[in-house]
Amino acid sequence: MESPPIIEVSSLFHSYGETEAVRGVSFSVREGEIFSLLGPNGAGKSTVINVLITLLPLQKGTVTIAGYDLARDPAHVRRSIGIVFQEVTLDRDMTCREILEFHGRLYQMPGAERKARIEELLALVELEGKADTLTRHLSGGMKRRLEIARGLMTRPRILFLDEPTIGLDPQTRRRMWDYIRAVNGEGTTIFLTTHYMDEADSLSDRISIMDHGTIVTTGTGWELKNRLGEDVIYLETSDNTRARDVLLGVPDVGDLGEKSHGLLATVRKDGTFLLPVLIERLNSEGIRVNAVNLKKPSLDDVFVHYTGRELRDEGRGQETQHAGTAGGRSK
Repeated sequence: MESPPIIEVSSLFHSYGETEAVRGVSFSVREGEIFSLLGPNGAGKSTVINVLITLLPLQKGTVTIAGYDLARDPAHVRRSIGIVFQEVTLDRDMTCREILEFHGRLYQMPGAERKARIEELLALVELEGKADTLTRHLSGGMKRRLEIARGLMTRPRILFLDEPTIGLDPQTRRRMWDYIRAVNGEGTTIFLTTHYMDEADSLSDRISIMDHGTIVTTGTGWELKNRLGEDVIYLETSDNTRARDVLLGVPDVGDLGEKSHGLLATVRKDGTFLLPVLIERLNSEGIRVNAVNLKKPSLDDVFVHYTGRELRDEGRGQETQHAGTAGGRSK
């Protein structure tokens, strides 16, 4: 039996002047799941998130979070969520314990509860030995773990994680995945954004992809990959423009996209048998195949299929810059 939705977004629109960044977005997040919202820069993703966490006003549409109407009761929404921003927002001159203590006092947690919660969270993120260390002396991974602990201090029902592992080495990234799963295992719903396809695929129960202000597809990682076809064939040729026309004429070729310097073809049958046919067809048209790769669809292939682009960390786009003017980094 599916869990009830803890976030419901219906017909959400948001504009910056005459620029419409979000155009009728609707989706829901089930209680207790890890949900990822992906999209290239300028897709509207950051605007959606900043509306949900109350950094931007709700212009048009309805949003319910943890049972509270965002338009009518933003204060209760804020008390129901925790946030870990992409940028590090820790005071360099405070210790780990002081960071958590300050956050607890800010939200008027009783002293005994605050003290017990600090010890519990330091243990959860394995920072007990760094409790009295200034944050300036922590590694990047430790800082991210401390920020997760801070986001959980008030026992939020939903934790928003914006690029939680950006800039971390692969080993530390995978340890962060374990912490995120542990937090989710305690019952906290996770709303994740990331530029790492393997991260979204590994962690997420469901994924939505945005482009041009709308949700273009939603599903589990397996569902999204399975929709593309049985196999994916990447081809670099001497004339990709002509090759596209030739491949579109092959019955078992589904969609064609562009990636790097070649073409990405999703096929409806076992690519092992179809690949020689494609190469022979191209050769007969005088088109040389310079490189080829055959594989099962990945989430990166799904992203390219729906957006025509690869998801890279290209810096802050125009829509993110707009959102950044909405206010300070408060929860």
